Amino acid sequence: MNETVLDQVALGFREVMAKVCTPVAVITAFDDRRPHGTTVSAFTSLSMGPPMILVSLDRGSDLLAIIRRTGRFGVNVLAHDQADTAMRFARKGADKFDGVDWSDSADLPRLDGAAGWLGCTTESLVDGGDHVVALGNIVETGVTSTAPLTYHDRVFGTHRAFEVAR
Repeated sequence: MNETVLDQVALGFREVMAKVCTPVAVITAFDDRRPHGTTVSAFTSLSMGPPMILVSLDRGSDLLAIIRRTGRFGVNVLAHDQADTAMRFARKGADKFDGVDWSDSADLPRLDGAAGWLGCTTESLVDGGDHVVALGNIVETGVTSTAPLTYHDRVFGTHRAFEVAR
């Protein structure tokens, strides 16, 4: 394919993917005792036996370098009222945790108020274009009754069930 066709395919791909409703999570890890995190929307379950997930991280991500070194990461599935947290962790900088309530859980940074929590050990890292897919084995879980934050059509929201017709 020539470059013009590839650009058109990439633009179309971006538009199609905007129509896919995705969960919003903050992936976390410790660099020594300093917490790091980044917002992702490319995260999903992979296996129930054993329990595993996958998450896609930018190849140049500082967090990815930490995960490569430590072999551990946390998945904080954000709650519907945590759009500001998603935006905070989507930007670059070392001060993302400033003013954010969190705790140490399974020796990983866990954000307070998240709808769900997964502590993971890294099974493997798989190259995929400009990203790396981290496969994680689940070592700890946590869940609340709070609705999750989702991303769809370039805006944050949450899931609502259809009304049941009677």
